[in-house]
Parts: sequence; structure tokens; C-alpha cells
Amino acid sequence: MWTCAECDRQFGKPNQQHECAPALSVEEYFESGPAFERPIFEIVRDHLRTLDRDVYFEPVSVGIFFKRRSTFAQLRTMTKWVAVCFNLPRKLESERLSRKVIAHGGKFYHVVNIRSAEQLDGQLLDWVAEAWAADEP
Repeated sequence: MWTCAECDRQFGKPNQQHECAPALSVEEYFESGPAFERPIFEIVRDHLRTLDRDVYFEPVSVGIFFKRRSTFAQLRTMTKWVAVCFNLPRKLESERLSRKVIAHGGKFYHVVNIRSAEQLDGQLLDWVAEAWAADEP
């Protein structure tokens, strides 16, 4: 991982282009968001910590990025839901997908919109865990 000297954020490639803005603390990020957002984050974070106790994540203004070698998953909060976004080396076929799957760089970008933590079931958490595993350093 490369750390930007300006914003102190970590990236998979040296000198990677990015919006140079410092990450927020978890508390700063959640102080203005909707109540349904934090429980979703905590479940995803805790699930990933069963795979890697030191899972790395960055709360930024547009969402929370989970990183290993690169950003493998994101939680992007909208008005009524959280978009759970993740990259896999395979294309999923599922009615749960909220948007068209986008192919990029040998991976496939998937999005599942959820309105509550109760919708974070084993299948969705398995997909996020698969994204983590596929982003091996």
C-alpha cells in the first residue's frame, strides 16, 4: 500500500490519482448520517474482521471504503438505503443486484442496495468476504 503524504490515505498503487482529502474518523462520518447506516457498517466491518483482525477501512465524504490491496468493497449511503458495492473476479447473476454489473480490469463491480441491517444476510456477507479474498496482496 502507498500512503499519500498530503491526505494520509492508503492506496494500492504509488502516486495513485485520487481526490486528496483526509479520511474522516468513524465518529465524524456517522455524526450526520441516517440511523440505518451505522449498524450496516458495523456488521460488514465485524464480518471482515473474522477474516482479518486488522481490516482497513476509510470513511470519506461519499462513503466507507474497505481496502486490502485496493478498494474491494464500499458502503455508499443514499437517502433511503446503503449501496453495498464490491468487486469480484466473476460476474454474479442474482435478482438482489441493484444495478447492471460493470466489468473493469478483470473484475466485476456489483451493487446491492439494502435499507436495513437485517438485509445483510449470509449470502451478501459471503460476497463481500469473497471480494476481500480476491483482493489478496
